[in-house]
Amino acid sequence: MTLLSAERLLGVEGLGATLGGRDVLRDISFDLRPGEFIGLIGPNGAGKSTLLRALMGLLPHGGRVSLSGEDTSGLSASEMALKAAYLAQDRDVAWPMPVEALVALGRTPHLARFAPLGSADRAAIDSAIARMDVGAFRDRPATELSGGERARVLIARALAQETPLLFADEPTAGLDPAHQIAVMQLFSELAATERSVVASTHDLGLAARFCSRLLLIANGRLVADGAPETVLTPETMRAVYGVETHFGEAGGRMVVQPVSLAGKS
Repeated sequence: MTLLSAERLLGVEGLGATLGGRDVLRDISFDLRPGEFIGLIGPNGAGKSTLLRALMGLLPHGGRVSLSGEDTSGLSASEMALKAAYLAQDRDVAWPMPVEALVALGRTPHLARFAPLGSADRAAIDSAIARMDVGAFRDRPATELSGGERARVLIARALAQETPLLFADEPTAGLDPAHQIAVMQLFSELAATERSVVASTHDLGLAARFCSRLLLIANGRLVADGAPETVLTPETMRAVYGVETHFGEAGGRMVVQPVSLAGKS
């Protein structure tokens, strides 16, 4: 897919990354428009987390990444934080700060140094807390939460940042089914308001039902890019994941369920 630069929010051209002397990503290129919810899928070790970190400028990489036409290599950390939020796979919280204070950290890029929170900041914090259903423990230390609760709080922090683009690394990991669906629905709603989301996931069923587009990474390369029904095929599932898969439809959306190893009943 090639888009005019004026139409694209994110442009990635020939991105490559090396870790520990090994090529983890090679020649990754794609564009992202406002309003897209992209699911980043692929087997363990394919390079999904590395790609998200490279897109955020958190590790050295080759090629070019641009946001709204600006090369990200020329952006400071604070400038990048106004354009893109990043939810890491690591859900650890080091300090026993209250949930509300942790979510409020998402407003840091919008504040002058030592400036207090304003009404718009508080509205963004309250909205993020409500959206992630964490209001019941907004005053509790984040270190006292369960893993799933902590994951929802960290998603709320990213939402409070109110950036045009959100990168999320396995955002539904550790969540119960209801909250997994709620998060994916929320990301779809963000895309409907012209904000864009790129989220890695191993749950192909959720990706198929909620993402508008999938990027399939295997062995460090982008091997498929398109609508879920064009990327998730029996042949691809066998070749990339080594599984036989049941495909169906429910409520007008695709159902994908791996059922056995390829070649086995």
